[in-house]
Amino acid sequence: MKAGRLNLITDVAGLRVGNATDRRLASGVTVLAADHPLAAAVHVMGGAPGTRETDLLAPDKLVAQVDALVLSGGSAFGLAACDGVMAGLRAAGRGFQVGAARVPIVPGAIVFDLLNGGDKDWADNPYPALGRAAFDAAATDFAIGTTGAGTGAMTANLKGGLGSASAVLANGLTVGALVVVNALGQATVGETRHFWAAPWELGAEFGGLGLPGAFPAGHEPAPAKRLGEATTIAILATDAALDKPALQRLAVAAHDGMARALVPSHTPFDGDLVFAVSTGARPLTDPATDPFLLGHAAASCLARAVARGVHAAAPAPGDRQRCWRDLSA
Repeated sequence: MKAGRLNLITDVAGLRVGNATDRRLASGVTVLAADHPLAAAVHVMGGAPGTRETDLLAPDKLVAQVDALVLSGGSAFGLAACDGVMAGLRAAGRGFQVGAARVPIVPGAIVFDLLNGGDKDWADNPYPALGRAAFDAAATDFAIGTTGAGTGAMTANLKGGLGSASAVLANGLTVGALVVVNALGQATVGETRHFWAAPWELGAEFGGLGLPGAFPAGHEPAPAKRLGEATTIAILATDAALDKPALQRLAVAAHDGMARALVPSHTPFDGDLVFAVSTGARPLTDPATDPFLLGHAAASCLARAVARGVHAAAPAPGDRQRCWRDLSA
């Protein structure tokens, strides 16, 4: 496989991503929008998730498609970002048709960034407005690192961030990942600059350092955060025509990539979650083999996106952690 033209989730044609960032708040919102409704599913592996409208994504539930997905900072307050996105979609005439009414379907997930040093002394919830701003800003090209929902993200030892990556398979199908890295674990190996995701790196997209010659032996990490303060949330997208059950399996496979790139992952303290969506633009060429290839690509792509998010993090006033770029070579 090879990276797409932008090496972003928007290499899946028809997708757009918008970021809204509040530097004073040290938080923000990221929205995945699309030209048309998307088939969608979700899988949760962490012990402390924060979600909205995820029950309807189960394979046995009525609603088959969504209009947008929201990744937000702000813990439970950030779920209100979906309100702003719904308003934008409603103004555009989008939504699930129920008689004369249209109801935009906008599932979302949040990370905890309330203790990252930003100004959280607000009277009115800022997240609906941030959600609308992110929706309005949606485009095929977008920034990663310290932006959008990744603005205030942290990991065990370094600033987290918003990451994305893509892969084009030999069969012509495309996979893309978008992730907010706010993990209890580390994206890097011990005290080194090397990323756990190095075996899946394409080119030098996050430094090209490979793995270190030696690994920490017998290390038992101590939690740097408490219950509910960590979470890595992601969206995996493809143009392959997959239904909800197949997308749920794709989300399960993508979690392997999170575990490859963050050590440890899926802890009781994290709310680790993966949405999977399909534009349905390309039929499967081999129904027996393509799902296997897509699952491998999903895991590899998400691992790369995690590393890219941490690699791209930039310093900001009031930071409580170093950026990867500040580590000694």
